[in-house]
Amino acid sequence: MQMLDQVQKQKIATGEGFIAALDQSGGSTPKALKGYGIEEGAWANDEEMFGLIHAMRSRIITSPVFTGDKVLGAILFERTMDGTVDGKPTPQALIERGVVPFIKIDKGLEDEANGVQVMKPNPDLDILLHRAKGLGVFGTKERSVINLANREGIAAVVKQQFEIGSQVLAAGLMPIIEPEVNIKSPERAEADAILLDELLKALDALPADQQVMLKLSLPVQPGLFDPLVDHPRVLRVVALSGGFARPEACVELAKNRGIIASFSRALLNDLRHQMSDDEFNASLGEAIDEIHGASVAKTPVAA
Repeated sequence: MQMLDQVQKQKIATGEGFIAALDQSGGSTPKALKGYGIEEGAWANDEEMFGLIHAMRSRIITSPVFTGDKVLGAILFERTMDGTVDGKPTPQALIERGVVPFIKIDKGLEDEANGVQVMKPNPDLDILLHRAKGLGVFGTKERSVINLANREGIAAVVKQQFEIGSQVLAAGLMPIIEPEVNIKSPERAEADAILLDELLKALDALPADQQVMLKLSLPVQPGLFDPLVDHPRVLRVVALSGGFARPEACVELAKNRGIIASFSRALLNDLRHQMSDDEFNASLGEAIDEIHGASVAKTPVAA
């Protein structure tokens, strides 16, 4: 088993900040570009589309406000990892800014069964993990979705997540296990409770020298996930915004001790392609400050 980078591990374990999620993939890229002020007709093919989203991510990563002081890590899409920022491989550009790189590794979701969507098969995962490790990436993120409080379905999600997590650990990387509870679920509170139970069983079964990270939807009941925050097999618990707008996401996050943000839309929502660099940096800085406050001080910054 390969070793984790201990400096990066320490930063993620104890750093006062949050993780930026910059990992929208193919299906959600047009939506992300539209939010950024670039309409669908602005590109002729996928290569041009991915070029535009890479330019957006590069602009974020090179912004003077995007540094390791408040942004502990950033989750990248595979194409972003393989690209360059300021002439350097993207993971290297992040490391030089004090930001720990992660990569999204799942290949999307299967159709719903038993109230959940497990991840699609990923036969080339070991190749991707080896490439990521070589580029200086610290960890991975893999997402499943829970729509209903179905124990059989939730148990299947957790089992698959921890199997992939073991593969990631063996490659010398840190897995972020992400069983997302849909915040629009009519059974959200019950799903939270079943998920907590299944996660604790899976964590207790891990070898004593192994740790994983967890990326979870903010629970209906504040503090529900405290046992996960305190678990010796958990390096850090991070939260997704899950469709909440930033003010609401920050309010919910601030109610949960020990959990830091890993927001995507709630971080990027106010950024526009047409902004001047000064406007762009000011808007991004405001979002970073607000999310940092909710993650660390547990006090939502007044918008």
